[in-house]
Amino acid sequence: MLISALIFLLAAVIAVPLFKRLKLGAILGYLVAGVLIGPSAMELIQDPDHVLHVAELGVVLLLFVIGLELEPQKLWKMRQQVLLTGGGQLLFTSLVLVGALVLLVGQRWPTALVIGLALALSSTAFAIQLMAEQGILKTAPGQKGFAVLLMQDLAVIPILLLVETLAGGNGEAAPPWWLSLMAILSVLFVGRYLLNPCLRMLSRYGNEEVMTAAALLIVVATALVMEHAGLSMGMGAFLAGMLLANSSFRHQLETEIEPFKGLLLGLFFIAIGMNLDLNLLVARPGLIVGAALALVICKALIIAGLLRLSGEKSADAMRVALMLSQGGEFAFVVMTTAAGNGLLETTLASQVSLIVGLSMALTSPVVILYSRWFNSRQCPPVYDTVAHEDEPQVVIAGFGRFGQMSGRILTAKGIPFTALDKDAEHIAFVEKFGNKVFYGDACRLDLLRAAGIAGAKVLLIAVDRDVEVLKIAALVREHYPHMRIVARARNRMVMRELKRLGVTDAVRELNAGSLEAANLLLRAYGFSHSRADYVVQVFRHHDEALLAGTLEQDDDLDGLIARSKAGRDQLEALFKQDSKELS
Repeated sequence: MLISALIFLLAAVIAVPLFKRLKLGAILGYLVAGVLIGPSAMELIQDPDHVLHVAELGVVLLLFVIGLELEPQKLWKMRQQVLLTGGGQLLFTSLVLVGALVLLVGQRWPTALVIGLALALSSTAFAIQLMAEQGILKTAPGQKGFAVLLMQDLAVIPILLLVETLAGGNGEAAPPWWLSLMAILSVLFVGRYLLNPCLRMLSRYGNEEVMTAAALLIVVATALVMEHAGLSMGMGAFLAGMLLANSSFRHQLETEIEPFKGLLLGLFFIAIGMNLDLNLLVARPGLIVGAALALVICKALIIAGLLRLSGEKSADAMRVALMLSQGGEFAFVVMTTAAGNGLLETTLASQVSLIVGLSMALTSPVVILYSRWFNSRQCPPVYDTVAHEDEPQVVIAGFGRFGQMSGRILTAKGIPFTALDKDAEHIAFVEKFGNKVFYGDACRLDLLRAAGIAGAKVLLIAVDRDVEVLKIAALVREHYPHMRIVARARNRMVMRELKRLGVTDAVRELNAGSLEAANLLLRAYGFSHSRADYVVQVFRHHDEALLAGTLEQDDDLDGLIARSKAGRDQLEALFKQDSKELS
């Protein structure tokens, strides 16, 4: 196991940077690495099917993270895109491919139907990764592309049932429909009523490792329940993620899952490369390469046409269509099932799998070439730089009484923000008043990124611990040097450290309230309103000037004490002179 892990890691570390350096994309690097270490080349790994089965967990984790970012309300708004655009793609692509296989190749219609439906499916992991790399996943064209992928994932189970029906029921009997229904209802109930209380308890009594284990447990348990009920593991994970999209633990779960998702997705693409039988390509190169090119062109034209009908620009429609033009990972499952049931010959199933793998390898270079041609015409895709309405413009680190004031004002002005706090009980309390706060430690860079710090304009550091204030400021200043930061400071020492970090907008948390209390005190003592206002204003200006001088000097504690005494004497002399002038 360790030797295999060493081979996988070494292949990824060498291939991915090389292919990214050549601007061919990380996915193609994984595929080529898999081909080289697989049975068709160096034969370093002998059991690629087992690796592919384990690596499918990467696709499951990917769909869970996507579900976390897709609230049920947003999915309901996408229903038309899923049914019309996604359903139309599946229908038209299948009809074209089945017709070509029957009329041009001479396949029997049951065989042609199975192959056509399998090739109509795109790779969810592949396409989403490409759209994320190209910066269009969260745009309107990208969301329509995701709707197509979602419809394809929903169609996998009916396609597999159709394969078993056409094979005459030679395979394993499908679970009863009521078991599938019970599984869906169980996931909905647990996700809606039990997960948040459990996560809140773990955040209070556990640690970071326990939260990581909880995130993985949610995904794996949901996937296994759905699989044993005869449904798709990926769809189960997607459903669980979607139910947690409104949870205060959403960013924390996404952060914990992300490293595992990235590694397992890389292993998934390596496993696909390992499963490609290059001997078939050598035996009939013209047929395999030609079929892969025909598949990419056919699917791209159909998807682009449907996107154009939905109102997208030609350039955007074609760009998304090319990213969805490859065959998908579920085609391997369909081919394996069909060959196992005797519906397809083993050689034919292997050829179709090779065509799918080759179409994946072709997609990245085609997308890159199209993007270069597109940009060379001086019409770059504007949607890559457009801010979206649901993206936070402000991130608030710490949502106690200090941060809540700013949050209320931002809400009143309609400015979207994301608030982070690591006290789960406090989050549950403030949510009762209509506030939306996410659980998480803002001292973690990965969590800040999940909260949308990259697209935000301003960061408000409102945590109450000096060490955390300075740690967050240093972290953000290092990785996002142009980010505007407003920070909470408990005393002058913190103000000085913040200035060293380049944070000029710092607020002494008790300064304004203390001055207001002093004003009221003077009035109660007998000063007039105008006189009390004047005295406090003089003190404010003097104190700010003293603070500015303190920040400029690199004094030690004794130096600060001496400077404070000198400032106090100067203020006393100033008030004495003022009293003489009034008398």
